[in-house]
Amino acid sequence: MSGFKLDDHRSMDDTLVVAITQSGTTADTNRAVVMAKERGAHTLAIVNRRDSDITFKVGGVMYTSSGRDIEMSVASTKAFYSQIVAGAILGLFMASLKGARNDAFITEEIRQMQKLPDYMRKILAMREQIEESARRIAVTRTYWAVVGSGPNKTAADEIRIKLSELCYKTISSDFVEDKKHIDLSSEPLIIVCAAGTRDTVIGDIIKDTAIFHAHKALPVVIADMGESRFDTYCEDVFHVPLVAEHFAPIVNTLVGHIWGYYAALAINEGSRFFFKFREEIQADIEQYAEKGMDVYELILEKDFREKIARFYNAFRKKKAENRLPNTMGLYSDLTLLLKYLSGRLPVSDFELDFSVKGTAMNMLDTLMGCLGKLINMMARPVDAIKHQAKTVTVGTSRISEKTEGVFFDALTSHDFKVSQLTASNILVLKNLQAIISGIKGATLYRTAKLNLLGEPTEKSTIEVIKKEGSSLSISSRVEKDNILKGTKRIIVREGNVYIGKGRKDDRSIVVIPIISASPSNMIEYLLLLNITFKENVALPMKIKALGGKYERIKNIVQESAVWEDHYLESVEISELFGKSAEKIGEFILEKRK
Repeated sequence: MSGFKLDDHRSMDDTLVVAITQSGTTADTNRAVVMAKERGAHTLAIVNRRDSDITFKVGGVMYTSSGRDIEMSVASTKAFYSQIVAGAILGLFMASLKGARNDAFITEEIRQMQKLPDYMRKILAMREQIEESARRIAVTRTYWAVVGSGPNKTAADEIRIKLSELCYKTISSDFVEDKKHIDLSSEPLIIVCAAGTRDTVIGDIIKDTAIFHAHKALPVVIADMGESRFDTYCEDVFHVPLVAEHFAPIVNTLVGHIWGYYAALAINEGSRFFFKFREEIQADIEQYAEKGMDVYELILEKDFREKIARFYNAFRKKKAENRLPNTMGLYSDLTLLLKYLSGRLPVSDFELDFSVKGTAMNMLDTLMGCLGKLINMMARPVDAIKHQAKTVTVGTSRISEKTEGVFFDALTSHDFKVSQLTASNILVLKNLQAIISGIKGATLYRTAKLNLLGEPTEKSTIEVIKKEGSSLSISSRVEKDNILKGTKRIIVREGNVYIGKGRKDDRSIVVIPIISASPSNMIEYLLLLNITFKENVALPMKIKALGGKYERIKNIVQESAVWEDHYLESVEISELFGKSAEKIGEFILEKRK
C-alpha cells in the first residue's frame, strides 16, 4: 500500500480502506490508515479490541468481539476466524448495496456461515486424534512446511505463522503446485490443506502429495469427510466437514492450529525430561554441599552413578523411539558426558572431547551447561505471557572442590595440578590423608614410549627425574634398567593410586600416577612418596581409607567366618595398607583360630 497507493499527488476520495487488526495497536497498520485518511480515503476497521488506538483513527468500526480482547502484540488465533466472517459479511453487504448479488445468494452465504460454529465444534471434538498425531510425529522431523492451493494458501500461511510461534521453527508455506520454497531433499513434515478444494483441482493435490511421499517426506493431510484417496500417501489424514471453497480456510486452519498446539507440547516434553534430570542432579549437589562433602565424593558415589546410568538408559530409549527432537550435536555431547560421569569412559580422555581437564567440577559444569542448552532449545511455553521466557542455567557453585592436605601439597611442590589426576584418584588420596602423618621422601619418575592409547608396551621406558628426603640414599632399579616393568608398569596400565611397601626396603609408599598436562592425557609421571602412618586411627577412618580393599578383605574372611569390622584392629596399620587383601584376610583368619 505504501509503495503504490499512497501517492502524495493522488486523491483517495474514491477509495475505502479496510484495516484488519486484532489489537488495534499495530503501528504500521495504524499509520497506513492515517496516511490514507489524509489523502481523502474512507476508512473502516475490523478489530477485536474495543476502544483501541485504531478505533479513533477510522470512520467506522466492525467489532469482532471474539473472546477476551485484551491481547496486545500477540498474533491472536481466535481473531483469524472471526476476521474471515467479518470480511465475508462486509463483502456481502457491499454486494447487496451495489446490486452485484441477489438476496437468495446472500441469504445462502449467511446460512453457510451460521453452520461454521457447528463445524468447528466437530473439529474440536477430533482433538484427541489430532493430539495423538502431533505427539507421535512432531519430533521425528526437523524441517516442516505447510501447503495449500487457491483460498487454502491463506490457511497454509496462517498455520505456518502459528507453528512458527508455538514451535520456534522456521517453516515454509507455499502453493501445493509450486513447491519452490520446500526442500524435499530434507524429507520434511508437510501439512497439506486440501479440505474444501474444488473437484477440478483435488486430483492434482493428491498427485503432489504422492510426490511428497515418494521423496520420503511425511505428509499430514486435512481433507473433506469421505475423501480416501490421500490415505496411501500420507502419515495422517484428518477428515473435516464439507464447506464451500471460500470458507475452507477456517476448517483447515483450525486443524492446523490444534495440531501445532500439541506439537509444541510434544517438543516441550523433551525440555521437561532434561529439566527434571537437571533438578535431580542439582538436588544431589545441594545435599552434598549441606553435609560439607565435596564434588569428588559426589561423582564417585554409587547412588549418583546409578542415577546417571538410569537417565542414560531412559535417554537412549527416547532417542530410539524418536520421542526427542533432532539436535545431534548436543545429543552426542550429552551421551559422552553421561558415559564419563557413570564411569564408562576414562576421565583422562575428557579433555580431548571437551577441551577442559576432566576434573569433577569441570565434568559437572559441562553437564549442566549441556542440559541447559537442551532445555532452552526444546522449551515451548504455549502461554502468550510466557512466550519470551527463558530457562536459567543452573550451576554447581554451591558445592566445593576441596583439594588440600599432605598429598596435594606434595603435588604442588612438584609443579603438578589437581587437574592432572583422575577424580577417583583424588578421592583415594583425600581418604588416605586421614591416616597419614607425614612424607619422609619422594622420587619423581617420567614414563616414555607408551602407545597411542596410553598403554605400556615392551619398548616403554621410565627414568628418575628427582629424589628428595629419605629417597636420596636409596638406589632405584630404574637407574640401572630403564624398561617400564613390575609394579610401576601395572600402575601405568591401570592408572590407580598404589599404596603398599617397597619390595627391597620395606618402606611404606604411595605411588601417584600423574596425567600429562598436554592433551594426550597419558600417564607421564609417577610420584612415589615414602609415608608414615598416624599412631591412633579410628576404625571408620581406616575403613574409608581402605576403599575397595575393605570389601575384598571382608569377602575373603566371610569364606570361613562371620565378618566383624573390629577384626581390622588386629592388623598393624602399616601391614593393613602394605599387604595384599588376600594376605590380610588369611592373617585375620589365623588370629581368630
